[in-house]
Amino acid sequence: MKNKKVIAGLLIIFALTAAFFMSGTKAVVPLSPDEINNDAGLVKDIESLEVNIDGHAADKDVAEAEGEPLKLLKDKPIKEEAIQQKPEKKTGEKAPKDKAKSVGEKIKEQKAEKKKIIEEDNKNKDKKDKYLTDPVPEGKPKPVEWQEVKVNKEKKLSATLSVTCKSILNNMDMFNMDKLEVLPEDGIIYPTKAVAFYEGESVFDVLLREMQDNKIHMEFVMTPIYNSNYIAGINNLYEFDCGELSGWMYRVNKWFPNYGCSRYMLKDGDVIEWIYTCDLGRDIGGEWAVTGGEE
Repeated sequence: MKNKKVIAGLLIIFALTAAFFMSGTKAVVPLSPDEINNDAGLVKDIESLEVNIDGHAADKDVAEAEGEPLKLLKDKPIKEEAIQQKPEKKTGEKAPKDKAKSVGEKIKEQKAEKKKIIEEDNKNKDKKDKYLTDPVPEGKPKPVEWQEVKVNKEKKLSATLSVTCKSILNNMDMFNMDKLEVLPEDGIIYPTKAVAFYEGESVFDVLLREMQDNKIHMEFVMTPIYNSNYIAGINNLYEFDCGELSGWMYRVNKWFPNYGCSRYMLKDGDVIEWIYTCDLGRDIGGEWAVTGGEE
């Protein structure tokens, strides 16, 4: 009998020990009816709230009845790339073209325009003078050959001179950025000033003297075929620095002559402007001087 009691006691201890280890070290606390209902509602809300990959609530009913937790989710910053969705492309619908031309397209157009101008020049050879100058519009000064002019240093006259490159500022995508340090922020290289000159001097003579006196870089070359000096660069800004059709042009009294600056003899009171063009004069109103068309 005694042995049976001992065995029964051991069995009870063994059963209690096994139950303890199987239940774990944490106490199990039964949930109250209210907590069970709350948990069931939370699970239901979670299941009904679907969020798509862009971070937006997909369930319309939940969005309309959103509480504070959902409001915080919407207020949370979303990455810009996540909210940019590609519009659906309809069958047969062409994608809109980008209005802004690329640099490559601009260069291609400029080369085509240059070729067109050369072809036009060849067609009009019979109409040009011996220095390949197109007929000058009526009322405009005729070109004068500088070799035939005698400068009268006894007679001083006055003119106005300016040198600008503002057109480059509007075409920075074409500009040679290696030249950025020589490009004035306002596009003004030589501000408008009254300058003195002698009777018989040309536009070239005045520009050369003023650039030298003010220590402004200038590079030029005599081109016998046109019987004039050609201005290649001013202030280290050269032709082609802002595209295939870029370079220096001059204007006198609001007119762009269609002949070289060495052949334009100045008169008292003339207004001289040297302007950098990025589009063969079209961007500064001087296309006539290049194409030889009507002014």
